[in-house]
Amino acid sequence: MASTVLLLFAGCVHFESRPISSTQVAADFRARSLDSPELRAFLVRNRPQAPLTGPLPSWGLNELTLVGLFYHPDLDVARARWAVVQAGRRTAGERPNPTLSLAPAFNSTTRIPSPWIVASALDIPIETAGKRGYRMAQAGQLAEAARWNIASAAWAVRSRVRQALLEYYTAGELQDLLQQQQAVQSENLQILEGQFQAGAISAFDRTQARIAADGTRLALQDARRQRAEARVQLADALGLPDTALDGVVLSFSELDALPAEIPSVEARRQALLNRADVLSALAEYAASQSALQLEIARQYPDIHLSPGYEFDQGDNKWSIGPSMTLPVFNRNKGAIAEASARRTEAAAVFKAVQAHAIGELDKAAAGYAAAGQKVADTDALRLNLLQQEKSAQAMVSAGEISKADLAALRLQLSASALARLDSLTKYRQAYGLLEDALQGTLGVPSSEWESSHRSAALHSNPSHP
Repeated sequence: MASTVLLLFAGCVHFESRPISSTQVAADFRARSLDSPELRAFLVRNRPQAPLTGPLPSWGLNELTLVGLFYHPDLDVARARWAVVQAGRRTAGERPNPTLSLAPAFNSTTRIPSPWIVASALDIPIETAGKRGYRMAQAGQLAEAARWNIASAAWAVRSRVRQALLEYYTAGELQDLLQQQQAVQSENLQILEGQFQAGAISAFDRTQARIAADGTRLALQDARRQRAEARVQLADALGLPDTALDGVVLSFSELDALPAEIPSVEARRQALLNRADVLSALAEYAASQSALQLEIARQYPDIHLSPGYEFDQGDNKWSIGPSMTLPVFNRNKGAIAEASARRTEAAAVFKAVQAHAIGELDKAAAGYAAAGQKVADTDALRLNLLQQEKSAQAMVSAGEISKADLAALRLQLSASALARLDSLTKYRQAYGLLEDALQGTLGVPSSEWESSHRSAALHSNPSHP
């Protein structure tokens, strides 16, 4: 008996302490870089362009998305939650253990044939009505929902990387345009100063021009601040310290790859059916169905077989004692009602998620079309101003207009360039929203974003929880 007990306990899992040091975690984060060999291997496996044979000359949206999928902690959280639910599948499939009981006794008034009475009983539970199957089905559906949540987290990472890269790009373009505007205003101020000295214009006109130049100088400082902040936001979206971007050449070509046509109605319908949040909500509804089936099955009591043996003062006595709980006072109707209500709630959540997805996609498609039209209108206005500038230069050479008139036209042209940048930025943002609403392929196999490749420590060891 003792050897049997020892054998049973020999296979038990033992606790292993895994303390976390905030200092070490911070140091590990600061040590992250784009030169990591593990990251390079990840890029080699998943970069859709030509094979990687040397250092990347520049990092575009696709490469930075892979960096975010590799490093960002939100994906680690989603993976960890999936692992918890995956472990729940194992728990759901376990069968209940039998119970062994021993009750030795001693009769001090009887010596013949033996004063000892030893009773033993074995309780073997037998689940009925398919409870284990419903439990396993529910756990599997919850695991599927958690898996789709990883995909949602991956898309959120992609969205943040794109937005941060766009803000960094826009701030740089704005900075260049404001510097050009500042140069035009400086030239205009020199002309106006000469006209003021000659008495051709009032002090008010000169002051207005100086105020406009001061406003441009302040706007330029603000653009530099925005660019610095966007760089930090980009590093945060990648899951990297901001120092990891030092010396890194960024490419913005993918931000300008904007399709002229929005996806067809059929393509948008298919996208809605395959969005990660919709599929996750659908899996959670299926889990609520299994939960209701499980509670209905629990109306039927489990059976307990209790074979026993008793050594009664020299006599060997055997017994078979089947037993079951009598459903007299309740038939599990309260738990059934709760499970039914949760199924209704899960159905409402699924419908709300899908309705939100439909609204988000329709809004993004309409916004993208409108933003594209505004860019076209802005380009037309700017083209007209460029033609006027060309004509004005010829007129200045012919003495028909003054240099002040040409400078005023160039200021209008500079303002139109800023307006075009604003409309183009909104166009790029609208495409990002459309991309998020469609949630197409990330270009990375699901096996890559479902598991972390940075460190074996991120993977759970089933024998050492």
